[in-house]
Amino acid sequence: MPVISKKGRMMPASPIRKLVPYADAAKKRGIKVFHLNIGQPDIATPKIALDAVRNFDQKVVEYSHSAGILSYRKKLVDYYARFDIHITADDIIIGAGGSEAILFAMNSCMDPGDEIIIPEPFYANYNGFAVNAGIKVIPIPSKIETGFALPPIADFEKAITPRTKAIIICNPNNPTGYLYSREELETLKAIVLKHDLFLFADEVYREFCYDGKKHFSVMHLEGLDENVVLIDSVSKRYSACGIRIGAMISKNKELMATALKFAQARLSPPTLGQVAAEAAIDTPDEYFVNVLKEYVARRNVVVDFINQMPGAFCPNPSGAFYVVARLPIDDSDRFCKWLLEDFSYQNQTVMLAPATGFYATQGRGLDEVRISYVLKVEDLKSSMNCLQEALKVYPGRK
Repeated sequence: MPVISKKGRMMPASPIRKLVPYADAAKKRGIKVFHLNIGQPDIATPKIALDAVRNFDQKVVEYSHSAGILSYRKKLVDYYARFDIHITADDIIIGAGGSEAILFAMNSCMDPGDEIIIPEPFYANYNGFAVNAGIKVIPIPSKIETGFALPPIADFEKAITPRTKAIIICNPNNPTGYLYSREELETLKAIVLKHDLFLFADEVYREFCYDGKKHFSVMHLEGLDENVVLIDSVSKRYSACGIRIGAMISKNKELMATALKFAQARLSPPTLGQVAAEAAIDTPDEYFVNVLKEYVARRNVVVDFINQMPGAFCPNPSGAFYVVARLPIDDSDRFCKWLLEDFSYQNQTVMLAPATGFYATQGRGLDEVRISYVLKVEDLKSSMNCLQEALKVYPGRK
């Protein structure tokens, strides 16, 4: 029998999706499952984006330019200018989601065996992207007690080796919702310049910042044009995860020329997805005002409920639409599976993501879960009631 590749065996299963069979089985038993395990918003995709696809009238759906449709990239230049980020269309390569953009960046900047530093917990698929690119993730733990703020600079210094080539952050953060401050990013700038590293910044949740706080982009850091790679996506911004459009952005000309070769090797990003994404840039500001209010209300329900549960703790995040909560449980993987296999309250249960999958350090996240507050307030209240009742009877309660 042929042998599966070592890389294939190393590829981690998604901690977000691996419990799907258990959720499907629960539904077959007639149990309503509240899906708080995945960042799939129930917010409507802007009509302007959907109409652009409906009105697409070209007779042939052609390949686009490997870097993306030029009119779309030019329109993105205007979009970023609204945030005082000044780039050209040549500084942008469109990918099939932010995921492909990250792969372009990793493969362009790093060789197999090189190392990338990531504060943990981090977006689980960074692990998979690293395996795909043949590079090694070096985690630096952040702490729930600080709301998952940037770890001390000394921790970064200890982690840097001759194989270190990059640092990646997600801001606002998935899975924690933490919003990095300008001061924290300036700290990263100093270490990036000191050791001549790349700084990847996943900023796909830019629009979702709360409590009057503002997003500060790595593109605002002066003197880092050759080091910074911005990763972006339309998936969460416009609640359009399925159109699979993202972007890799950098002012480093050699890097972008290299990344373009990877883009050419996969031919082009999805044409109809780009049509929708280009139109979405004209989404009225009112859309985001309403979405922001909705997410704040949802966040408050989740954070308030959890912090009233005995033995539980949840920081109050300033961005994105996730929280990582500490629960009085022995093993988050076991608990999340138990919720779907063995528990129901009023014929309902909740699907969460075990936080273990968001850590690279073995043994971390055992008493933590990630919750995506992507459901309407009434559903969130019902799901939090389920969780509260589950904690009362879970056999592995601590």
